[in-house]
Amino acid sequence: MIPISDNVRCCNKPIINYWLIGINIAVFLWELKLEFSDELGYFVNSWGLIPAQISGAITNAISLNFAAWIVVVWRILSLIFSIFLHGSFSQILGNLLFLWVFGKTVENILGHRRYLGFYIAAGVVTGVAQILIEPSLRVPLIGANGAIAAVLGTYIIKFPQAKIYSVLPLIIVYIPLEIPAFLYILWWFFQQLFYGIGSLNIPPVGVNQSGIIYWGQIVGLVFGAGFMRFRAFTR
Repeated sequence: MIPISDNVRCCNKPIINYWLIGINIAVFLWELKLEFSDELGYFVNSWGLIPAQISGAITNAISLNFAAWIVVVWRILSLIFSIFLHGSFSQILGNLLFLWVFGKTVENILGHRRYLGFYIAAGVVTGVAQILIEPSLRVPLIGANGAIAAVLGTYIIKFPQAKIYSVLPLIIVYIPLEIPAFLYILWWFFQQLFYGIGSLNIPPVGVNQSGIIYWGQIVGLVFGAGFMRFRAFTR
């Protein structure tokens, strides 16, 4: 089941969404280059979100060690950087497909700047949740999954009755379908079971090898839904 578009009319060009998709593709191409030169492991372990590194840096900084606080700031930046890294072809294709379909509509209702802030904030909140859930984890967590889950949560609250134009691939036959938007919440989590397909070689321990990535996405979904509820309430 592949989402193609929706029946919600947009008046403005989703410029930020285009940029986000473009940046993700550019970074992934850079990852492929690094994989060929055997530098990808170092790159991902330096820029990906590793909960143990952040929790450890914060513990050291509590002793009021100034140098340790610099490390904390650097590690916290990984909450943002990790949003633009992906560990497999299936992960980036699935994420960007959902971002293409749902992100443009959310950007239309939020506006360009607010949408960008919302997207980054959702990724950071998701990352913080993953750190709190398993602070000793030493495996990098990467991907825009949490941010896109927040986009999906916002979309569902705003447009619960929207129809998503989709295709169901059956070998060489593609069947066009119209799927209610809320069903894509379930499909979003299910299709990620296949995100290991086309994985990149990221030594020494790979990436996203923990169930907490799903809990982080639930946090992202709730964050997006809560944001839209709060926005409607304050208007």
